[in-house]
Amino acid sequence: MSSQEDVTELLAAWSNGDAAAGNRLMPLVYDELRRLAGRYLRSERPDHTLQTTALVHEAYLRLIDQRDVQWQNRAHFFAISAQLMRRILVDHARSHHAHKRGGDSRPLPIEEAADLFQVREPEMLALDDALIGLEAIAPRQCRIVELRFFGGLTEKETAHVLGISGITVKRDLRTAKAWLRREIAGATSSVVDHDA
Repeated sequence: MSSQEDVTELLAAWSNGDAAAGNRLMPLVYDELRRLAGRYLRSERPDHTLQTTALVHEAYLRLIDQRDVQWQNRAHFFAISAQLMRRILVDHARSHHAHKRGGDSRPLPIEEAADLFQVREPEMLALDDALIGLEAIAPRQCRIVELRFFGGLTEKETAHVLGISGITVKRDLRTAKAWLRREIAGATSSVVDHDA
């Protein structure tokens, strides 16, 4: 049995209430979680207080607190893991930004979102604000953006995780990008108007 099948079996057992399955899962997914965390942290500021291991452990602690998740497969697990890591880094960035004096966030152009692992702290905050707005009006579109850009899933994997067609993924992603562009452009102009 491959480790991918092992992961899928353990995720199914974990979804069915087998808490020990979560513990057996960690050795099988740890290296991939470290790679994912490393990709996120490579673009963070040099003095970032979170290290790869700490980010993995924080994400894993949040994962084991997930009570009502029906894990579909390995791709679903890593998509949720990536989403949690993003949330941890955004929370950390918000906390750090709140302590800085005089630092304004610069909104992130959506074109730069294709390579989100290059996003720095202020840009991550602006993008997160836009994604929160998108989630309020179009939750599936927001989820597609998270899975594709933060989780690194392909269109096919995203469609499978969400139970929709690949065409729907493409259409929703195109719509989400257009909405995010407008939202971020509006945030940029309001910052400029406010500073004028």
